[in-house]
Amino acid sequence: MVARFMSLKEAVASCVKDGDTISMEGFTHLIPHAAGHEIIRQGIKDLTLIRMTPDVIYDQLIGAGCAKKLVFSWGGNPGVGSLHRLRDAYEKEWPTKLEIEEHSHAAMANAYDAGAAGLPCAVFKGYRGAELPRVNPNIKFIECPFTGESLAAVPAIRPDVTVVHAQKANKKGDVLFEGIVGVQKEAVLAAKKSIITVEEIVDDFGDISPNAVMLPNWAMTAIVEVPGGAHPSYAQGYYKRDNAFYKAWDPIARDRDAFQAWLEEHVINGGPEDFAAKRDANKA
Repeated sequence: MVARFMSLKEAVASCVKDGDTISMEGFTHLIPHAAGHEIIRQGIKDLTLIRMTPDVIYDQLIGAGCAKKLVFSWGGNPGVGSLHRLRDAYEKEWPTKLEIEEHSHAAMANAYDAGAAGLPCAVFKGYRGAELPRVNPNIKFIECPFTGESLAAVPAIRPDVTVVHAQKANKKGDVLFEGIVGVQKEAVLAAKKSIITVEEIVDDFGDISPNAVMLPNWAMTAIVEVPGGAHPSYAQGYYKRDNAFYKAWDPIARDRDAFQAWLEEHVINGGPEDFAAKRDANKA
């Protein structure tokens, strides 16, 4: 199998279903907001959401009632404060009850790596003196059979679907990430299916920077061209981070009615084409 070029609506409809485990990665950079909004528009529910440092897009998915569980390492609106839709769901079960499973960054990164390698768990040095093992039963300790050393172990992350955003795809279906890449490669390789949104589709990648990752077409399920699809996060070489949006999100997310009004206007009645307009406005 090789990746197919699809519309965003088609990609989400064919890859994501109720009850799936979904990873949407991108570390401050290339966060797949447009794809997250399409999941909301299609009314997909009961998702287990996985993400290192979940921020605004997961706040929106949780507030829209898409999630039943969140597996994460740190959560917040970067540089601003809390994720108020996440807190409302966990503390007051609105709009639905939310289960959480918290890990360290190191555990999540190792768990993705194990999933990409087809291993059942990740083993690493970590959680020494930490309190998370007291509240997370998926953190275990094992004895190294060679040294006797106590090591931490967590289940491998093997999503049903991984969703990421990248700068480019070529017409063969290979995908290029440049800049801060986080765990996108591992998350895609660990998943049963994957959706990659990109800024543009090109004939060839041309000059590639040293800090880049390329995924071959056989490693992915669907590729979708969505210019501006990472907004309000940034895409290196295309547009800057929209800091004003992250600040504006705080009062919107604090109030249920304000959140629902924003969701109706910008997501339910919006679409992928809106992202290019927002991107261009942020360039100005």
